Amino acid sequence: MLSDNLWQRNVDLAQACLAHPFVRGLADGALDREAFKCYIAQDAFFLRAFLRAYALAAAKCEQVDQVRSFHRLMGGILDELKLHASYAAEWGVDLSNVRALPATKAYTDFLVRTAWHHGVDEITAAMVPCMRLYAFLGTELAEYQRSDHPYADWIKTYCGEEFQASAAELESILDSVADDTPKVRNAYRYALQCELDFFSAPLEKSE
Repeated sequence: MLSDNLWQRNVDLAQACLAHPFVRGLADGALDREAFKCYIAQDAFFLRAFLRAYALAAAKCEQVDQVRSFHRLMGGILDELKLHASYAAEWGVDLSNVRALPATKAYTDFLVRTAWHHGVDEITAAMVPCMRLYAFLGTELAEYQRSDHPYADWIKTYCGEEFQASAAELESILDSVADDTPKVRNAYRYALQCELDFFSAPLEKSE
């Protein structure tokens, strides 16, 4: 399957994300709270762009079943935003006026530009890496869950069956609409590189 092939070709970036100090801090609970608060604000900004990209992809679909899939996936993003809102309320993060960091802006500009100007194949290739990476990280970090873990809700969300199913659903769309072309490969890898940069930004900001 195309989605499997793309993941295997780019697993170096996925492993780099797993080994990233931000993700390791999420795993053991030692991540600086200010860095996590920054991440929550940036990720909420990102997810709103991701939601728009889903909507634009759905508008370009010719198959009704694909539109239904994107509609379900949009619901998943709204659930993620609820998680972010709960963290924001707990830790005093204002999500109504987030200024995007350069890494966030580069990623969201790429997503929205792709969604406006390209077909469903390239849009989906640009979106799958986020979903597959977080499903991968959630699975890898699942063993770290404990009742007093400060980031237990984050781990629980991304290792959960619902999110795992959403990642697989988006990959199934990619497999049905895309071919193994340079533009698809490039969109996929660039998105994963953006993910790696996205994890670095909150640590740099908190320093």
